Formats: sequence, C-alpha cells, structure tokens
Amino acid sequence: MESVTSRDGTTIAYEMFGQGRPLIAVCGATCDRALMRSTAQALGQHFATVNYDRRGRGDSGDTPPYAVDREIEDLAALIDEVGGPAHLYGHSSGASLVLHAVAAGLPVDRFVLHDPPYSPDDASSRDEARRFAQGIRGLLAEDKRAEAIETWFRGTGMPDEMLEGMRQTPGWPGLIALAPTLAYESAVMGDIENGGAIPEEVAARATRPGLVLVGGDSPPFMMEVSRRLADLLPQGRHRVLKGQGHVAAPEVLAPVVAEFLPS
Repeated sequence: MESVTSRDGTTIAYEMFGQGRPLIAVCGATCDRALMRSTAQALGQHFATVNYDRRGRGDSGDTPPYAVDREIEDLAALIDEVGGPAHLYGHSSGASLVLHAVAAGLPVDRFVLHDPPYSPDDASSRDEARRFAQGIRGLLAEDKRAEAIETWFRGTGMPDEMLEGMRQTPGWPGLIALAPTLAYESAVMGDIENGGAIPEEVAARATRPGLVLVGGDSPPFMMEVSRRLADLLPQGRHRVLKGQGHVAAPEVLAPVVAEFLPS
C-alpha cells in the first residue's frame, strides 16, 4: 500500500497494478479498494492502474465536512502522484465522481463511465430519489449505520433473504463501517439538489473523450440514462456490455475499456 496527501491533509491510500499509461479506477457505493481489486488487476494488464480507497473507506482518512470538491482534490493528488494526464474509469456512483472531476478540468486524457445510476429525468423519479436520500441521511444522523446499509440495499432491489445472508458474512462489519459514505454518494449523485438526474451542465463541461458503458442485463432505466448521458457529453460514445449486469466480469470489462483508452 502507498499513499498521497490530498489538499486538505487527508491521507488517500492506493495500490498499483501493471504498467503503461496511468488509469485511476473509481469505485461506487459500499465499495473500497479491496472489492475493486479484481477489476483493477484486470485493467492492470493494459494500464498502470491505480486502485484507491476513497476518503472515509479502508486505509484512507477522512476530514469533515464532506464535499464533492474534496474528492475531486483526492483525484487531483493521485493524478499528480502518477504523473498525469491520466485516464479515469468510474463504476456506478463512482462514474458520477469521474464526470465531476473531468468537468472540473483535472488533467484527464479519456474517461469511462460504467453504469452511472442516475435517475430517469421525470418528476416522480426525482422525488423518489430525494426521499430515499433524505431517509438514508436521517438514519446516519442518528448513527443507525446498520439500518442505513440495510435500507440502501433494499433500495437497490435486494431481497430480504439475501440481505439476511449478508448479515451472516464476515464482510458485514466492514459494510457497517462504510455506512457514513452513503451520504457522500448521495452528494456525488446530486440526489437532494437534482433528484439524482444527470447534471446536464456538468456533462457539458466534460469535454474530454468519454465512453458510457452499460450492462445489457442492468436495470432497464440504466440503458435509457446511459444513452442520454452519452448524447450530452461533448465527445461521448455509448456501448452495451452484452450479458453483463451492473457489476461486469473483469475479464469482459477490461478489453472494452482498453479498446477505448489509448495505452
């Protein structure tokens, strides 16, 4: 494990796989670099891949108050450390963080947004996203971490019997430790401010070449959202990973990413 110090003094832990152009892999909700490792290793066959713990996770520190800008500064520190410009790959809500980072003007070559879970652009979906986010934040404000994690997983469609099985696994305490970062994901996605819909003004500022990936077996709304986001990007492309769900097999994902990003 190695580390860098972000602008506000927060320590960001990371590991690297492979050689070549630098690529930074950005994970989504309830994920840290341990869960991202298999994907990072597969990408490491094509790039010098940075797999890091986002702030508040794993071996990285955390400095309140949280702001999306602080996570952008974390990425800036990592890019500086590996000698940018760098490629960025973001999965799920991590894709939204990548979008914000590119729009902020970080030294990025190309970027990949994989299954960004933005809400459909209608009033009902926006209201639902706001209510869900407010519920999670309310539970966290009362330090009900387990209940917040359970509510979040139910919100993703996880059946109660599967959730009960997760409670019995050795990884459950680690998920509880990650619970406060659910509020971070909500901020990155703009759940309260924008109802979780695509931030069109941010997409318009992401002027580097970008690829939006979606799993062919991902929830149907993600297909709609991903196509719209690709259209909104100044240099956007769209591709479907046939036969893959929200979490794609690393051996399927990595060659598609490598095809789009110069090595």
